[in-house]
Amino acid sequence: MTSFRVNLKKVVDDSYDIEIGRNLFESLINDLKNGLVQGVHKYAIITDSHVEKLYANKIVDLMKENGFNVEKFVFPAGEKSKTRKTKEIIEDAMLEKAFRRDSCIIAVGGGVVTDLAGFIAGTFGRGIPFINYATTLLAAADASIGGKTAVDTELATNLIGLINQPVKVYLDIESWKTLPIRQLSSGLSETIKHACLGDGEFFEFLEKNIDKVINEKGEAVLDPATCEHIAHKNCEVKYKVVSLDERETGLREVLNLGHTVGRAIEVVSDYKLLHGEALSIGMVAQVKLANSLGYLTDSEMSRVIDLYKRAGLPVSIPDYIDRDELVKKLYTDKKVKGGKIKFVFQDGIGKIREYEDGKYSMVISEEPIKIILDDMRV
Repeated sequence: MTSFRVNLKKVVDDSYDIEIGRNLFESLINDLKNGLVQGVHKYAIITDSHVEKLYANKIVDLMKENGFNVEKFVFPAGEKSKTRKTKEIIEDAMLEKAFRRDSCIIAVGGGVVTDLAGFIAGTFGRGIPFINYATTLLAAADASIGGKTAVDTELATNLIGLINQPVKVYLDIESWKTLPIRQLSSGLSETIKHACLGDGEFFEFLEKNIDKVINEKGEAVLDPATCEHIAHKNCEVKYKVVSLDERETGLREVLNLGHTVGRAIEVVSDYKLLHGEALSIGMVAQVKLANSLGYLTDSEMSRVIDLYKRAGLPVSIPDYIDRDELVKKLYTDKKVKGGKIKFVFQDGIGKIREYEDGKYSMVISEEPIKIILDDMRV
């Protein structure tokens, strides 16, 4: 018997810029003209049926006017489209349009678009470059940094995918003006989560300034300075985590704060709840459990719940959600190991609980979870 060792040591620089501003279409065009991506002859704009008319068509027209070879690929808007089937349909359409390895994908839209397009880019031609043009507050908070791309299945969410970093991200704050109020609130949900896990001062800023984004009447205000600060802070908090654990081998699981219940309830609701709405409920479950474990004071728990309420987000479980089905769905969470449900917990506001073994999640049995879930019924 003989053997041959293959030595392949990688030194990879996956750094990229995030540009935060308003109406960044011309900035994108100028970057492409100045060689943002090299060796590319065809561009695929991937978007959904809602964003297509609002922003994608304009980007396609501008690119064509500037001599770029570009095609548009559109799928039905909504989380239900974030599937392997949709990925397959777009990939086949790209192949039919003669897209090959000299191509680049530009994702224009929210988190569903960036998740799906980034996954396609990671596997098409064994990997082609992609750019994110984020048009929602949720995408700005959740998809701008980290490179996590994935699709959902009937059995689990975001467990089929890969880590794939974009070439550049554009956060167009002007696009937030076209968001329905529910979508705006949904984006604030991830924003509040970031403050809870990594920045107590940012949490206090949100307490003082949330009404400059959405007022007490549930109307969009979108104060420019406040929105820009929120966009920067979301990037900053997430960067601190991702830079230390890009491949989600340990620390990065803290970004799943609130997602154990949140992701499960999103699926069990059949996506009647937006991601941020489901996360809000998941965060309330998390702070209630954390309070019962002594990680959060009564005052801290109330502050988190009150801020989610002020952002126009639900803090109770809708009556159409079956508790047993919800508990069963918790076992599909990506933190589950050995058939045991794990939670990430806050340790006060602005910090995550770390355990003696260097882990950031804790096994919780079904009984205390069921008690909390029953307590959260509408």
